[in-house]
Amino acid sequence: MTVALFTLGGTISMAGNRRLTGDDLTAAMPGLSGLGHQVEIQDVEKIPSADLTAAKLLEVIDAASKAVTAGAAGVVVTQGTDTLEESAFLADLVWPHPQPLVFTGAMRNPTLAGPDGPANLLAALRVACSPAARDLGALVVFKEEIHAARWVRKTHSTSTGTFVSPNTGPIGHVVEDQVRVLTRPLRLDGVQGSAEPAALDGIKVALYTVTLDDDGLLLRGLADTHQGLVVAGYGVGHVPSALAPVLGELANRIPVVLTSRTGAGSILRSTYRSPGSETDLLQRGLIDGGFLDPYKARILLRLLLATNEEPAAGFGQYV
Repeated sequence: MTVALFTLGGTISMAGNRRLTGDDLTAAMPGLSGLGHQVEIQDVEKIPSADLTAAKLLEVIDAASKAVTAGAAGVVVTQGTDTLEESAFLADLVWPHPQPLVFTGAMRNPTLAGPDGPANLLAALRVACSPAARDLGALVVFKEEIHAARWVRKTHSTSTGTFVSPNTGPIGHVVEDQVRVLTRPLRLDGVQGSAEPAALDGIKVALYTVTLDDDGLLLRGLADTHQGLVVAGYGVGHVPSALAPVLGELANRIPVVLTSRTGAGSILRSTYRSPGSETDLLQRGLIDGGFLDPYKARILLRLLLATNEEPAAGFGQYV
């Protein structure tokens, strides 16, 4: 059996001025011989994760899908950590296979003492090969923890323990080289249509974070330049009362999704009723973003618009 490895660059492959290949990365891993699967490596264009696009990721996901169709037990993708949580969620929305699609990377490059890349990659390969990880969609593996793509977040700028799932915790661990899945979250339907990279490039979705004393000036004219908007509101989904009619007018023209800027928890639906509250905004036509953080909500809205799916229905399974 084989497991496919796609390398996209990032800290895990930075060795000074040299960019490491997949062969370099696997050569640096002790314990690879015990994996029990041959690693088939495909070095993709080395791209800083800040420069990754959804269209490029869809191309990688399509190549990963072909590798599974050809017989791979699973797939690992290495990339920079800055956008890794978004990449994994995008993959989770469109991944059709029971085989695992695992994302990993590193916070400490190979020139530093204690680089975490080799351990992360070996653990990710073990998860990708494991029957226990089937039917879980896209996963993120870091520090021998297994995270579901739709819950995981990068929470620290430098710590090797940056990836956590605030609402749920990890769904499993790699212990003594064994993959231990402790809980199996429900596999959601994701996006049903075919998301073409070219179509996705044409969809512009803005992300607006509400801040203290916000006058909403940046929202003016947004419906003329964008096809959708995600609002990261205060707490359980609140905005200043002056913004409520502005957002309501936008929701009459384009889909507007309401989320929380806090990083954990769901917005509410009917607890508070003052102008600018979650009840008020949802009555004005905003879409309930539920537990999704603003970054993942933006990815989902772009895909739904690119595939002509109804945004409110598409978000319904995530609330």
